[in-house]
Amino acid sequence: MAKTKIQTNILYNGDSASLLTDLKKFPDKSVNFIITSPPYADKRKNSYEGVPSAKYVEWFLPITLQLYRILKENGSFILNIKEHPSNGERETYVLELILEMKKQGWFWIEEYCWYKKNSFPGKWPNRFRDSWERCLHFTRKKDFVMYQDAVKVPIGDWAAKRFKSMSENDFIRHVSKNNSHLARNVSNWLNKKKVYPHNVLVFEEEHRLYLGNVIETAVGVSSKNHSAIFPIELPSWFIKLFSKENDIILDPFIGSGTTAVAAIMLRRKYIGIELKKEYYHEAQKNINEIAEVINMKHP
Repeated sequence: MAKTKIQTNILYNGDSASLLTDLKKFPDKSVNFIITSPPYADKRKNSYEGVPSAKYVEWFLPITLQLYRILKENGSFILNIKEHPSNGERETYVLELILEMKKQGWFWIEEYCWYKKNSFPGKWPNRFRDSWERCLHFTRKKDFVMYQDAVKVPIGDWAAKRFKSMSENDFIRHVSKNNSHLARNVSNWLNKKKVYPHNVLVFEEEHRLYLGNVIETAVGVSSKNHSAIFPIELPSWFIKLFSKENDIILDPFIGSGTTAVAAIMLRRKYIGIELKKEYYHEAQKNINEIAEVINMKHP
């Protein structure tokens, strides 16, 4: 029996929980990378219906079950989500969701912290303003594809100053005195131009992505009246880290199309699902605009 081939570079207007069960549209192990930011519990009520905190895990688990089926065995799933405070304390539905996803078979590999420079100012009696969100990394297997070199960052000015004053001891690996096997050898950093980043993500304001030797400036991803659009740098960074050119990227809550735009700019194939018809049309518009720009530069 011939394996069903998944259709790519397409947006679906509908409910993810229902559409993802369609084996013709979403065959088993057919997608390389999944990234999404679903509606948070009790949030985005003006845009979506809003899922109560107490029912959030129950609502989301059928979706993650289908995503597990659809994802290739060496693929990754990034879930951008953060629980909100209620009645003076943080909700726990994200933590509960993680534990239930592990029961489904997911491995919870890492938690990336997305630092939001433009968080809303304000004053609360028992906390400060929220300036970061979780980006949870899940996989089907502990052995998964990860292109770490694709997201290396410049080593920074500190290196020149540090190497200038290096002593002989810096070229010797020292084991720590408390026998914890920690060691240092600063000379390993000598002549390095780029290094691996940390797991706190801070993006620059300018929307730029690199396609080979050509710097492409992204068209503004219009959010219209979308209640929560993440910056194009966020999906772009993870797409580069967990996929290669021509891989298939899925976003089951694609909103105004940011993930698809990032995928196109990085020469990946995309699939998106959006429930709200106005956002679906806005996403199509954004995708058409960036595709036109790319085709003009790379006919």
